[in-house]
Amino acid sequence: MTNAFDDREKAFEAHFRLDQETAFKVNVRKDKLLGLWVAERLGLSGQAAQDYARQVVESDFEEPGDADVVRKVMRDLAARDVAISEETLRKEMMRLEAVARTQIVDEIKTKPLED
Repeated sequence: MTNAFDDREKAFEAHFRLDQETAFKVNVRKDKLLGLWVAERLGLSGQAAQDYARQVVESDFEEPGDADVVRKVMRDLAARDVAISEETLRKEMMRLEAVARTQIVDEIKTKPLED
Protein backbone atom coordinates (compact mmCIF):
# COMPACT_ATOMS: atom_id res chain seq x y z
CA MET A 1 0.00 0.00 0.00
CA THR A 2 2.85 2.35 0.79
CA ASN A 3 4.37 1.81 -2.66
CA ALA A 4 1.10 2.80 -4.33
CA PHE A 5 0.94 5.97 -2.23
CA ASP A 6 4.59 6.77 -2.97
CA ASP A 7 4.05 6.15 -6.68
CA ARG A 8 1.02 8.42 -6.69
CA GLU A 9 2.91 11.15 -4.85
CA LYS A 10 5.79 10.93 -7.34
CA ALA A 11 3.34 11.14 -10.23
CA PHE A 12 1.76 14.30 -8.76
CA GLU A 13 5.21 15.83 -8.26
CA ALA A 14 6.21 15.01 -11.83
CA HIS A 15 2.96 16.50 -13.14
CA PHE A 16 3.50 19.66 -11.08
CA ARG A 17 7.07 20.01 -12.40
CA LEU A 18 5.85 19.57 -15.97
CA ASP A 19 3.14 22.19 -15.45
CA GLN A 20 5.67 24.66 -14.03
CA GLU A 21 8.15 24.00 -16.82
CA THR A 22 5.42 24.40 -19.44
CA ALA A 23 4.24 27.68 -17.90
CA PHE A 24 7.80 29.01 -17.92
CA LYS A 25 8.32 28.02 -21.57
CA VAL A 26 4.99 29.58 -22.58
CA ASN A 27 5.90 32.84 -20.87
CA VAL A 28 9.34 32.99 -22.50
CA ARG A 29 7.84 32.21 -25.91
CA LYS A 30 5.14 34.86 -25.40
CA ASP A 31 7.80 37.44 -24.55
CA LYS A 32 9.84 36.48 -27.61
CA LEU A 33 6.81 36.73 -29.90
CA LEU A 34 5.94 40.08 -28.34
CA GLY A 35 9.49 41.28 -28.88
CA LEU A 36 9.29 40.33 -32.55
CA TRP A 37 5.90 42.04 -32.86
CA VAL A 38 7.24 45.24 -31.30
CA ALA A 39 10.47 45.04 -33.31
CA GLU A 40 8.42 45.12 -36.49
CA ARG A 41 6.68 48.28 -35.31
CA LEU A 42 10.05 49.79 -34.44
CA GLY A 43 11.27 49.10 -37.98
CA LEU A 44 13.68 46.36 -36.94
CA SER A 45 14.21 43.20 -38.95
CA GLY A 46 16.57 40.25 -39.19
CA GLN A 47 19.17 39.96 -36.45
CA ALA A 48 18.20 43.35 -34.97
CA ALA A 49 14.64 42.07 -34.45
CA GLN A 50 15.95 38.83 -32.91
CA ASP A 51 18.23 40.81 -30.58
CA TYR A 52 15.36 43.05 -29.53
CA ALA A 53 13.14 40.02 -28.83
CA ARG A 54 15.90 38.59 -26.62
CA GLN A 55 16.04 41.90 -24.72
CA VAL A 56 12.29 41.69 -24.12
CA VAL A 57 12.63 38.14 -22.80
CA GLU A 58 15.47 39.19 -20.51
CA SER A 59 13.49 42.17 -19.20
CA ASP A 60 10.88 39.77 -17.83
CA PHE A 61 13.35 38.43 -15.27
CA GLU A 62 13.44 41.77 -13.41
CA GLU A 63 10.26 41.17 -11.39
CA PRO A 64 7.28 38.79 -11.31
CA GLY A 65 4.48 39.45 -13.77
CA ASP A 66 4.37 41.41 -17.00
CA ALA A 67 4.85 44.93 -15.62
CA ASP A 68 8.58 44.93 -16.36
CA VAL A 69 8.01 43.86 -19.96
CA VAL A 70 5.24 46.41 -20.46
CA ARG A 71 7.43 49.20 -19.05
CA LYS A 72 10.34 48.31 -21.33
CA VAL A 73 8.27 47.99 -24.47
CA MET A 74 6.23 51.14 -23.84
CA ARG A 75 9.45 53.08 -23.17
CA ASP A 76 11.01 51.74 -26.40
CA LEU A 77 7.89 52.56 -28.43
CA ALA A 78 7.73 56.09 -26.99
CA ALA A 79 11.44 56.65 -27.77
CA ARG A 80 10.70 55.99 -31.45
CA ASP A 81 7.38 57.91 -31.42
CA VAL A 82 5.40 54.75 -32.16
CA ALA A 83 1.87 55.28 -30.83
CA ILE A 84 0.60 52.04 -29.29
CA SER A 85 -1.51 52.19 -26.17
CA GLU A 86 -0.78 50.04 -23.15
CA GLU A 87 -4.23 48.50 -23.60
CA THR A 88 -3.39 47.48 -27.17
CA LEU A 89 -0.05 46.10 -26.01
CA ARG A 90 -1.67 44.04 -23.24
CA LYS A 91 -4.30 42.67 -25.66
CA GLU A 92 -1.51 41.62 -28.01
CA MET A 93 0.30 39.99 -25.09
CA MET A 94 -2.83 37.96 -24.31
CA ARG A 95 -3.17 36.91 -27.94
CA LEU A 96 0.49 35.94 -28.14
CA GLU A 97 0.24 33.97 -24.90
CA ALA A 98 -2.42 31.79 -26.53
CA VAL A 99 -0.22 31.37 -29.61
CA ALA A 100 2.78 30.50 -27.41
CA ARG A 101 0.77 27.96 -25.39
CA THR A 102 -0.38 26.23 -28.57
CA GLN A 103 3.18 26.14 -29.93
CA ILE A 104 4.68 24.77 -26.71
CA VAL A 105 1.96 22.14 -26.20
CA ASP A 106 2.36 21.02 -29.82
CA GLU A 107 6.13 20.75 -29.32
CA ILE A 108 5.61 18.66 -26.17
CA LYS A 109 3.18 16.37 -27.97
CA THR A 110 5.59 15.74 -30.85
CA LYS A 111 8.70 15.38 -28.68
CA PRO A 112 9.93 11.78 -28.54
CA LEU A 113 9.69 10.12 -25.15
CA GLU A 114 12.93 9.96 -23.21
CA ASP A 115 14.01 6.86 -21.34
